[in-house]
Amino acid sequence: MEKARRASHAGSWYTDNPRKLSEELEGWLRESGLTKSPDVRGVIAPHAGYSYSGRAAAYAFGNIDPTNITRVFLLGPSHHYYTSKCALSTATVYKTPIGDLTIDLEVIQELKATGKFELMDIHVDEAEHSMEMHLPYLAKVFEGHQVKVVPILVGALKAESEAMYGQLLGKYVDDPQNFFSVSSDFCHWGSRFNYTHYDKKHGAIHKSIEALDRIGMDIIETGNPDAFKEYLLEFDNTICGRHPISVFLHMLKNCSTSIKINFLRYEQSSQCKTMRDSSVSYASAAAKVDA
Repeated sequence: MEKARRASHAGSWYTDNPRKLSEELEGWLRESGLTKSPDVRGVIAPHAGYSYSGRAAAYAFGNIDPTNITRVFLLGPSHHYYTSKCALSTATVYKTPIGDLTIDLEVIQELKATGKFELMDIHVDEAEHSMEMHLPYLAKVFEGHQVKVVPILVGALKAESEAMYGQLLGKYVDDPQNFFSVSSDFCHWGSRFNYTHYDKKHGAIHKSIEALDRIGMDIIETGNPDAFKEYLLEFDNTICGRHPISVFLHMLKNCSTSIKINFLRYEQSSQCKTMRDSSVSYASAAAKVDA
């Protein structure tokens, strides 16, 4: 029996008009000017409203060659629901205004059987935007291709849990038919986010934020989950997808395919100049087989 997760943020975070949405995504993908590569096996992309991060996200999704991919693992952070585990969707289909994505029930069952996952209620699923904001892009990129999704809500994991999930999911990376879409925004800066780290040596506040984000991005590119953990402990940078990124880094460490992450785009929602300002940073990366 079909159990659908509604496109609950359509009409607010992005347009629910199918034609408009399709044109918007096509435009951004075209503008990114990226060459699709079968070596790209995963992306890290933002999840804000499309008016903020839609253009930046195209620099992740524009790399995808859909030809041989049959399954997309979607890893997103939990913004409203607290869990110290990873949670699996109980839906059978994820709706988007431009086409629906079928859930891979077989893999969900396989993961459930490990006893390490909890199941998320459909209301929890629909309240969360981190994975939903990747769905229209995936629906667009995989248009005309048979692809299933495995949505995994990543909770507030301790370091050892991140490592455990990375070990458990690592084997899926070695199958070139699997793809990984990791959802994260970068620094949330300003008093409304209770985060105002400012290193004056960089000049303007927005320059300091960028320098801080770039240190994190450089560390993610090394593929070292422990170094990323150290960075977060040192600067406490408000990267909301820190746990999905950490799990992904552990997955890459636990698979036998050599995969390298490269960031291709960095943007900020606005440029902070005074301590009263606020902004969110967006960074897009491709994880590519390292020849």
